Amino acid sequence: MKFKTKKDILLVITYIALIIFGLVNFGKIINVLSYIINIFSPFIIGTILAFILNVLVNFVERKIFGRVKETKGWKKAKRPISIVISLMFVIVTIVFVMNLLIPQLKNSLSLFTDTLPEYKEDVVKIMNRFDIEDSTINTVGEYLDNFGKVITDYIKGNSKDVISMTTEFASSIFGIVSSAVIAIVFAIYIIAQKETLVRQMDKIMHAYLKPKIIDKIHEIASLANRSFSNFVTGQCFEAIIIGTLCFIGMVIFRLPYASTVSVLIGFCALIPVFGAVVGTILGAFLILMVSPVKAIIFVIFIIVLQQIDGNFIYPRIVGKSIGLPGMWVLLSVTVGARIYGILGMLIATPLCSILYILFSKTVNEKVKKNKIAIKVEEKKA
Repeated sequence: MKFKTKKDILLVITYIALIIFGLVNFGKIINVLSYIINIFSPFIIGTILAFILNVLVNFVERKIFGRVKETKGWKKAKRPISIVISLMFVIVTIVFVMNLLIPQLKNSLSLFTDTLPEYKEDVVKIMNRFDIEDSTINTVGEYLDNFGKVITDYIKGNSKDVISMTTEFASSIFGIVSSAVIAIVFAIYIIAQKETLVRQMDKIMHAYLKPKIIDKIHEIASLANRSFSNFVTGQCFEAIIIGTLCFIGMVIFRLPYASTVSVLIGFCALIPVFGAVVGTILGAFLILMVSPVKAIIFVIFIIVLQQIDGNFIYPRIVGKSIGLPGMWVLLSVTVGARIYGILGMLIATPLCSILYILFSKTVNEKVKKNKIAIKVEEKKA
């Protein structure tokens, strides 16, 4: 490597010094970053929510209100109305899923306590078929008896315990609710004023950056917007398909709670990779309260359905829309979950897709240049 000027040498020394400093103080740097992220977490979450809601707002503006004649009054009112409709749709969807799931869960627990003797007999029969030791069968029976007693006590409830638990829960959740409110308000501000924010950012870039860098930023921003929109749309469409297939399969196999579990599976499928696992566990738990045999059938059915989804449906709908191989989807979701939980999962896949596309483009350009350079040298030789 040749250095043309002293400036190049100083830059290399600075980079090396920064890398060494980062490696030596890696733990402290992570702690500082965690502290900063924690302070700005409502605004980070708000920005992520803005990206997600923006897809829905754009759909409402273009598809639902696209043919409405533009007037001055309508031009000002269209965005707020679209935001309200989008938020109402999200809230209604969440409330619908919760209202569908929670009563069914309570009914399942009540049914479990009422039919515990028959349930216990079914479990013992299954364990006897697999030649499991008597001591293990007796232990499982004791656990079931104790579990039934705990559920019965919980359903009957103790007013003092309920009040104390509610108070503790309310105090602990207050911080989460306040952060969520700030995040939602911040997201609404971003969506409502997105054109103004883009103009301001563009103005700042033209004041401090070179035209080539500005063009590159515009290219990345356009790619990010397109990739994220395609990801959210594809993920929602895939969730509807997997929920519908789950419902059809559960009806065919005569499994209980077909509508509830199918909605749950579809809703959880909005989270890449791990959403299916969460939905399967919750669905299996609901069915397990009715019949352990049917719970096993359900798990086997979902595993087969997930194989069909993973190999045929997901790559065609979501994989093609974001241009990211399955291996990198798994990696991005895992890392995103570790960094920022569920929202991290949602944002990591399109972000990884952007990096993947940009890196692929850079590599292809480098390879093309190197091939040209090799051909030139061959001609000279």
